[in-house]
Amino acid sequence: MSPVIFDKTSKSESKRISIDPITRLEGHGKIEIFLDDDGNVANAYWQVPELRGFERFCIGRLAEDMNKLTSRLCGVCPGAHHICSTKALDGVYGADPPETAKKLRELFYSAHYIHSHIAHFYALAAPDFVLGPSAPAATRNILGVVGAVGVEVGGQVIKHRSYAQKIQEMLGGKATHPVCGIPGGMSKPLSEDERKTVEEWAKSCVEFSKFTMKIFEDVVLKNKDYMGLITSKDIFYNETYHLGTVDKDNKINFYDGTQVMIDTLGNEVARYKGKEYLKYIAEHTEPWSYEKFCYFKPVGWKGFRSGQDSGIYRATPLSRLNVAKGFTTPLAQQYYEQMFGAFRDMGIKGPIQHTQAMHWARVIELVYASEKLLELAQDPEITDKNIRSKLQTPGEGVGILEAPRGTLVHHYISDANGIITDVNLVVGTTNNNAPINLSVSTAAKALIKNWQVSPGLLNTIEMAYRAYDPCNSCATHTLPGQSPLLVNIRRADGTIFRQIKNY
Repeated sequence: MSPVIFDKTSKSESKRISIDPITRLEGHGKIEIFLDDDGNVANAYWQVPELRGFERFCIGRLAEDMNKLTSRLCGVCPGAHHICSTKALDGVYGADPPETAKKLRELFYSAHYIHSHIAHFYALAAPDFVLGPSAPAATRNILGVVGAVGVEVGGQVIKHRSYAQKIQEMLGGKATHPVCGIPGGMSKPLSEDERKTVEEWAKSCVEFSKFTMKIFEDVVLKNKDYMGLITSKDIFYNETYHLGTVDKDNKINFYDGTQVMIDTLGNEVARYKGKEYLKYIAEHTEPWSYEKFCYFKPVGWKGFRSGQDSGIYRATPLSRLNVAKGFTTPLAQQYYEQMFGAFRDMGIKGPIQHTQAMHWARVIELVYASEKLLELAQDPEITDKNIRSKLQTPGEGVGILEAPRGTLVHHYISDANGIITDVNLVVGTTNNNAPINLSVSTAAKALIKNWQVSPGLLNTIEMAYRAYDPCNSCATHTLPGQSPLLVNIRRADGTIFRQIKNY
């Protein structure tokens, strides 16, 4: 990207900056930044121009096909959609899976988390921290990271993503779009030979997750400049509510539990399960995005602003740590206590609201997922053959779990013949769409002053959304009424000649 040069004699052209396309995310998007007459940021928007519409074209399909259809939402988080959809089908068919089936699902899902979190940390986030936000765009990628940290480290990254992917294939039937889940259970048991293989790989994943935490500590936590970005209250900081899932002891659980919402001070304001989510979560639409904006229903939609009286909430790895009392596994709990201890030493009370701390939380979750994978692989019940339960006449079901990117909801209504009549999907990135906009706007306003802007500075603004690890293919669904359309006709030099829109 070439440096942005402003022609102050033609401010009508200078007052808009487009980062299009944005990079290192799943799906498509752009950032539009609008400047005032002094060259400072009046506002900035994270805009999602793609539409997929899974909610609509799933209607009329067989209920039992839903967990195979929705796993095609994207190739990054198919495991999350497959397992969440299968949980929703449990409800549709009134089935309570046997304990071994639940453990097999959680075993599969732990591998999915490892696969996803490794990809985000090393391929999407690390270029900004290992190489620096202002590094040349040509080197600010996974190859640049491997060049900086060494080929051996790159090999370990590939090997452990491969382990996680092979476990998903072993349990799921397919590596990318699994077919293992069925209403009321799982399609096949785990053999003893397979269990031993998973156990061996899980032990290696635990060691690799510890190694990843060491890299994060050395590269980020010991770097004053990067810690300044993480702890800054000017660039990457917004006070929002937080949503996450906890078990009966208020510890984090990715697969199952109770959803908890806390306010900006850390007070619990909602605790719900299943269909009760409709009492607390609502979706707002804007004409300039195909992605909806979730908000906490009891507070209401107050626009893109932070604070205790705003209905905006986040559902991220950091949110999960904020709402819980820690983890059930020893290493993850140790790192959790270290992280919160560090922020408490800085005088931070209540939830951690620093956007870049999501990377820290994500690495801790990688440790937890690896420990959980090993724990389940060593469970004596994991090879039991009782993995299915009986089904009842289909009706309505809600599945909720923690996707790597945030709380995920699949809600289906079926007729008595097993034909889907209504679908609602609330995915992690939809939960986070409003705070992503808020984070991008906050960063842009803090960084762009008096017409001064550079490629490195624009990439630093992009870091605001990368912390959320957004998945736009998953998050774009339907909007009521006419779908908004905006067409920019540009001159050869890239400036806008004309805009055509239908709203």
